[in-house]
Amino acid sequence: METQAAVIDNAPRGLEQFQKVYRKYASYAMLIALLFHFGAIGSYYLVLYLQEEEEPVYTVRILKYSDLGPPPSIANADAAPQVQVSAPVAKPSIGIPVPVPDAEVSPEQTIQTQTEMSNTQSPVLNEGTGNGNNVQVDPQDFKVDEDKEPEDFVPYEQAPEPVTKVNPTYPEIAMRAGMEGTVYVKIWIDKEGKPKKVTVIKSDADIFNEAAIQAAWKWVFTPAMMKNGPVAVNVTVPFKFRLK
Repeated sequence: METQAAVIDNAPRGLEQFQKVYRKYASYAMLIALLFHFGAIGSYYLVLYLQEEEEPVYTVRILKYSDLGPPPSIANADAAPQVQVSAPVAKPSIGIPVPVPDAEVSPEQTIQTQTEMSNTQSPVLNEGTGNGNNVQVDPQDFKVDEDKEPEDFVPYEQAPEPVTKVNPTYPEIAMRAGMEGTVYVKIWIDKEGKPKKVTVIKSDADIFNEAAIQAAWKWVFTPAMMKNGPVAVNVTVPFKFRLK
């Protein structure tokens, strides 16, 4: 019983001594760790400092024009030495002129002089009377092909103006589906201002194309005018399909 009591009495003392020793060596370890980190960081910055290159120092000397000596003479300048190439030079294999014998000329052949050629008269194929009676003009040569579609750009002084406009019929399927779009139609307008050809050049949806074409055929324009009279032109009309 006395032994157990002695062990119990000594237990708090051993714990206190262990705590003192733990604190002591923990402080030593913390101090050593700080010294190690400071040493490593200091070594890193020391190496960077030693590796920095010093900026070069430039010396500027200001001289007066009178202190400068005379310029060097160009005549006495040493010429650059010529480099001799001793390698053998190969003869060219192409482009070598080959002598050919003179062409044989017939002794009987003669060439006219410049005076003889100037006196030579050119042959006259047909002689006319000068009254124009023998000239025949085919009217088909000057007939304008009105069935040919005009170019995209035709010059005119007065642009065609729409006289009758017809709105396209909204397709029922597109209306139920809530679809909207725009169809750009090119109309060939003849000299009377009436459509002669209708072509779709751009469309947001193909479902609107037929309605736009049918409406374009019903449009009427004033003809485009030029100096000589009306001309056939192409115009582009946008047909917009919008739900109210």
